[in-house]
Amino acid sequence: MWSSAAEKKGIFYALGAYLSWGILPLYWKALKIFPASTILANRIIWSFLFLSLYLTIKKGWSEWRSTFASSKGRLSTGLTALIIGSNWYIYVWAVNSNHLVEASFGYYINPLISVLLGVFFLREHLSLGQKIAFGLALFGVSLLTISYGRLPWIALFLALTFGFYGLLRKISPVGSVIGLTTETGLLSPLAFAYLMLASPPGSLNWRGSPPIIILLLGTGIVTATPLLWFTKGVRRVPLSTIGFLQYTSPSLQLFLGVVIFKEPFSSTHLISFILIWVALTIFTFSQAKMLSRAEKNGK
Repeated sequence: MWSSAAEKKGIFYALGAYLSWGILPLYWKALKIFPASTILANRIIWSFLFLSLYLTIKKGWSEWRSTFASSKGRLSTGLTALIIGSNWYIYVWAVNSNHLVEASFGYYINPLISVLLGVFFLREHLSLGQKIAFGLALFGVSLLTISYGRLPWIALFLALTFGFYGLLRKISPVGSVIGLTTETGLLSPLAFAYLMLASPPGSLNWRGSPPIIILLLGTGIVTATPLLWFTKGVRRVPLSTIGFLQYTSPSLQLFLGVVIFKEPFSSTHLISFILIWVALTIFTFSQAKMLSRAEKNGK
């Protein structure tokens, strides 16, 4: 049982992570002069170097070696590397192609997708509240589809890839920091090869202005730091609290998309998002009730 002081510290860590993820589109917009593939390649390389330094300071390489002694650990991390790499690419592309509103929609429905994957792959059961939440969310996605005249593929891709990423992380023995270090390490040779071979030459853009170079170097820090904060937070805070805090990030993204970047937001968008917000409220309270019941039964 965490002390109130530990929980308070954990909330600050978790909230810091979600706030950071919420305002991260501002960072990608600052690098808009580069294609999403170049931003992604830099993000992978510098994240790997930053996390490697972190593991060195924390003396975590022995844990890394023991974790990947099994073929299961190596296989699952190879799959998650491909999934998170594709998720990062589409997200950066969406932000810099003025689709942040749709991207935020994807991260709103992600918790629902994650539970649905749990039903299919882990034989988990849905409560009545969760079933109602899914129905409302499906209606919201349908309205958005009608509004766009197409499936909101960006939102669905982001929700599904992050959902599968979370699913594989749940069944894998690999911790989050160790896992991301390895994922970025596996992808780094491909990222470096791309930067060397991409046309036009000089995708590393070391000839750019100092602020741009600093921003490229900082992609590793802005990627890894929120994850480290989240890891510290989730260890100290009840999952029900994390469930409420996680909507901070897409809410900030939605605000940036509509208010700062002036992306289209019609009445149909509003109705769709209201349906999703109601669904998430029902879902979150249902989750909190289930967790509370499980804690009481465990005593």
